[in-house]
Parts: sequence; C-alpha cells; structure tokens
Amino acid sequence: MTYIKGMEDLHTHSRFSVDSDADVFEMIEKAVSLGLKAYAITDHCEVNRWYTEEYYGGTKIYPYFDFKGDYERSVSFISGIKERYKGRIELLCGIELGQAQEEPEIAQIVVDDKRIDFILGSVHQLPKTEDFAFLEYGEMTRAEAEDLLERYFKEIDRLCAWGKFDSLAHLTYPLRYYIKNGIEVDTAKFDGIIESALKRLSENGKALEINGSGIRQGAGMTFPTVKYAKMFRDVGGEMITLGSDAHYAKDVGAGIYEAAKEVKAAGFDKVVYFKERKPIFIDI
Repeated sequence: MTYIKGMEDLHTHSRFSVDSDADVFEMIEKAVSLGLKAYAITDHCEVNRWYTEEYYGGTKIYPYFDFKGDYERSVSFISGIKERYKGRIELLCGIELGQAQEEPEIAQIVVDDKRIDFILGSVHQLPKTEDFAFLEYGEMTRAEAEDLLERYFKEIDRLCAWGKFDSLAHLTYPLRYYIKNGIEVDTAKFDGIIESALKRLSENGKALEINGSGIRQGAGMTFPTVKYAKMFRDVGGEMITLGSDAHYAKDVGAGIYEAAKEVKAAGFDKVVYFKERKPIFIDI
C-alpha cells in the first residue's frame, strides 16, 4: 500500500471502543509502516449514553452505556503516548463524538478537552432507536427504510447546525447496512436535506470526511461518494478528511487510496488533518 504514503487516516478504533479489541501500538505501527503522514485514533464516544445504564432508568434499547469511562481511558492513553512517535508519524488524539446534537451539554465537555487534536462528528442512531448496525432489516419495507433515512439526514442537519466538531464522519452511514441487506434506496430524494447540512458544515468552517470503509466491506463505494464531495465543494466547503474506519490493525489505511481519488474527482487538491483542533493541509 505504498501508494498512500504521505496521506492520512483519521478515523480508526482501538480497544477503547466497544466494538474493537485492537492493540493501540499495533494500529500505530501499521500506520507507520504505510508511510502515513498523519494518523488518528478516534474511539467511540456516544454522548447519549455517557453515563451508566442506571442513570437512564434501565432502558433496554441499547446494549452498552458508560461512554464517559471509555472516553477518558482512550484520551488519557493516546494523549500520553503521542511524544513517543515524534519524527515517525503525526499521531493525533482523536474521538468520534456520536449524537452530539442530542446531548450538547455533555458534548461540550469533549469539545473543551485540550488533550484532543481532532473530533469527528457522527450520527450512528436515531433518538430512542438502536444503532443502524443492529437494526433488523429482514422485514423492513422500502418505505420504512426511506423514512429512517430521511430522519437520519435530518439528524445530520441538526448535528451540522451544532457544528462544534472538526469533520463530519461517514455522511451516508446507513447505506453501509442497507447495501449489506439488499435494501435499495435513492439518496437523491434527500438531497435538499443533505445540501442544507453540507452548507452548514461549510459555513461553520468544518470538514467533510470521505470514509473508505465501504471499499473493504464490499459496498464498492466510499461513504459518501464523489457526488456529495462535489456538493460540499459547490456550497463552499474547503476541507476534506480521509478515514478507513478501521477496527483492526490490518485495516488501517484500507480504502484511503480510493477515498483520495474521490476527493480529487470532486475538485479538491488537498486533504486536511487537525492538530490541537487546527487544520493542516496535505497535497493529494
């Protein structure tokens, strides 16, 4: 994978994420071996489940709580080892901040943490609904799937209006599971909502992530595709980040080449990473 030398991977998960047991040092060494210029570990922090299950009255909608603990363990560890890699790779302490629009006061705790270099903003689930990764798709009609998708993009619009993150993660996230389960929907039906979100993103001076996970997972596309990267540029967007969404060391850097090609096709000639929440550009 020498063709991604000098690039970045700003969306990866380690053992401090509920859905990964990846060793931090193995992840970083893989990034170094690929010749990446910048690498971020962005463990999950779902702020709508910040506290323990008991705090939320024993709701059974979600299987996992206490992201406050995961957050502190990840940020403490990653920020504590950054200096070890100085001169080898730009190691960044990141976080993937989920559902900030639902709990802005809790999200502000993360925003104010000076240890963090980079914040990905994401929506993994609708209010009082399980993550798209765990929904039952077998009996879902197209109308139901489209309704979920419309509600999802409205939450994305709310998140972008809040806008205190650095880059919007995997804009078309639900398609990862729709495609896997054979559900066909036309996202063009929601282009008005998506354009509104991307315009807010641009006006707030934020970046859009092109997530390469769909390449390795069989979807055959990035999330989002070049169409929405172009839409972002058309509404004034200037910054793009790249991420593999790797949960294992072997997947670090996967899909970054394809994601960079989409960025070039959309008319961008640079990508960006964030250090101490400030953007630094890399030529593609």
